Amino acid sequence: MNLFQLINDTNIASSAAHLETSRIMQICNACRYCEGFCAVFPAMERRRTFEEGDTAFLANLCHNCGACYHACQYAPPHEFAVNVPQTLADRRLSSYTDYAWPTPLAGLFSRNGLVVSIICVIVFSIVVGAMLAMIAPHLFWGVHLGEGAFYQIMPHSVMAGIPMAIMAFVIMSLVIGWRRYWRETGAVWGGMPSLADAFHAVATLRNLGGDNSGNGSGCSAVDERASNARKWFHHLTFYGFMLCLASTSLATLYHYLLGWEAPYGYFEAPVILGTVGGVILCIGTAGLWREKRRAAPATLSLATMGMDYAFIWLLFWVSMTGLILLAVRETSFMGVALAVHLGLVYAFFLIMPFSKFVHGLYRFAALLADAGERQVASRY
Repeated sequence: MNLFQLINDTNIASSAAHLETSRIMQICNACRYCEGFCAVFPAMERRRTFEEGDTAFLANLCHNCGACYHACQYAPPHEFAVNVPQTLADRRLSSYTDYAWPTPLAGLFSRNGLVVSIICVIVFSIVVGAMLAMIAPHLFWGVHLGEGAFYQIMPHSVMAGIPMAIMAFVIMSLVIGWRRYWRETGAVWGGMPSLADAFHAVATLRNLGGDNSGNGSGCSAVDERASNARKWFHHLTFYGFMLCLASTSLATLYHYLLGWEAPYGYFEAPVILGTVGGVILCIGTAGLWREKRRAAPATLSLATMGMDYAFIWLLFWVSMTGLILLAVRETSFMGVALAVHLGLVYAFFLIMPFSKFVHGLYRFAALLADAGERQVASRY
């Protein structure tokens, strides 16, 4: 498929997702039975025209718990065929491609998320491993102990330089995407109270569970029984990732401010944070994979599955290979483990702007805009 065909197909899919979301929201706005289920329905009542920006905003405000589908009197096989979770999932996916930069890359990944992820990991791992093994085989397969052992295999300037170059592109892409989304959705800034409310919504996942108070019974599974398991696994994934980020940030300070080179001792703060974060992240992503497979099929979007599984798969193996590297770092397998781990890390960062990672940014923007709209509405 050529680039122009990909862009055209992406635009057609985005338009179709918007039109279906607009149709569904008009029906829901007339009914309003589900207005207490999550933040989507009160926000829907404030935005009644449902232009493309409106549907993108509502789609990213949805956490796909599925409660509204099972409560809906117009759900299939009714002729109205109202399926809010699936419809908003499709619109979320199209919003990722609508606002991403460069857009064609987002379209490619949304179609073949898991395949693209695996290819990137294999390519990076082979390139890094082959480069290191050919440059100095005796170092690659050797045993290196103590401070600076990693850099016996790969110089720090190279190890840090590659992700820095990748991150420059990633940050630019994410900033452009965020700006496009905020402008096109007509987001309203409600000041610091709305920012605090949005952070609280993210930290507690209060909209994930069928009740916008945060006390809902959870997400629906294939047997239609609600469970909060997805919420807890999501918490583990998020906070595990944040601990790993804290570990990397602290290690950077160790290196540049104190002059201490990795690997650090097993009881040093960066290693403890990274180990705990890695274990939590593995549990969280494995649980999310399980919950994804247990979810009620009617509430899922087949179009998003590749992207969803790719993100979970990458996060799991980034954390798992990090733990494996920790376990074998004092053996001759350190070179191989380091190459594979770096291949996964580089691949994860490279595709970050075009992966499910952006759902965190867009959802936070939607929560921030929603809080701002409620702040403005409360003044009148």
